[in-house]
Amino acid sequence: MFDVFSSELFEENIEWFYNINWGLDNSIFDLIMPLISTLGSVYGWTIFCIVIYIFGDKFGKKVALLALIALFVTNIIVIFLKYVVAEPRPFLTLPNVDLLVPVDGQSFPSGHTASSFAAATVIGLKYHVKSKGRLYWLVYPLFIFAFLVGISRIYVGVHYPYDVIIGALLGTICALTALKYENKLLNNKIAHFFY
Repeated sequence: MFDVFSSELFEENIEWFYNINWGLDNSIFDLIMPLISTLGSVYGWTIFCIVIYIFGDKFGKKVALLALIALFVTNIIVIFLKYVVAEPRPFLTLPNVDLLVPVDGQSFPSGHTASSFAAATVIGLKYHVKSKGRLYWLVYPLFIFAFLVGISRIYVGVHYPYDVIIGALLGTICALTALKYENKLLNNKIAHFFY
């Protein structure tokens, strides 16, 4: 029974992959998706956190540090899972994949998606805008961007949908854990040195 279930999941994963990689194919996305993918990398989010740190007040520095911690933990887990699972990327195993970016390494889980959801969760849940007596949390537009990063990783041909889904869950869980233990992470002598 497990074989049937896993076979159905595998077929569904491939079908979703082609629906995005081929089904959304157009010249505008061919330009935009690689850019979104690049911005959603751990390097892109690290630069964003550094900008918050440099130009932010004490609160901004704390948020930047917390987001960097979430990014670090998330990417350690991603690297471990990539090593253990060792799933080849779709363009290596499937025919006719529209590959738009050069990449190496393993497929599962998506590090870009995990990084995006980790940083988006921490930063988005810490910042809000108040307008006309209502709070508008930054987490909503940041989650939309993180979702687009995940879609872009499938679109450019380097990840399966399940890689992206697990990456999103992993990044969100790491971020929520960092937020839960925020006081312990930021109220020590080493952290105080940075803000």
